[in-house]
Amino acid sequence: MEICYNSTVINAPIEKVWAAIRNFHDLSWGSAVITKVDAVGDKNGTEVDAKRILNDAFHETLVSLDDEAFTFLYSIDDGSEPVSKASVANYIGIVKLSPVTDLNNTFIECGSSYESAKDSEVGDFCNPLYHALLTSLKARLE
Repeated sequence: MEICYNSTVINAPIEKVWAAIRNFHDLSWGSAVITKVDAVGDKNGTEVDAKRILNDAFHETLVSLDDEAFTFLYSIDDGSEPVSKASVANYIGIVKLSPVTDLNNTFIECGSSYESAKDSEVGDFCNPLYHALLTSLKARLE
């Protein structure tokens, strides 16, 4: 099993950051990376099993959402290479916020674990996306 991992500190209170990202169907904060989000099915973006398609390519499902722990998990169910369902199994992404209490800032972590014969390709693909999304979120909220 391999992992991807990126993190940053956002100069905003945790409640503000969480409000911006907790809706699985709203990636307006990441518009520099995600240009299209299509909600699939009748679940809203804060319900477990909500599904979305990003940029007409990546099929994802919300696995859990914990407002008290400021965390959500999602799966990538299919997508273009190297994260297609033919190439990757058990792809679980996590987004977790923690307060930086002395400054009232937020530490945000984005990561994933997965199984693939193309581990390095998946990491080379996902890590820059996580980094770009965090950069976009930070720019939006600071």
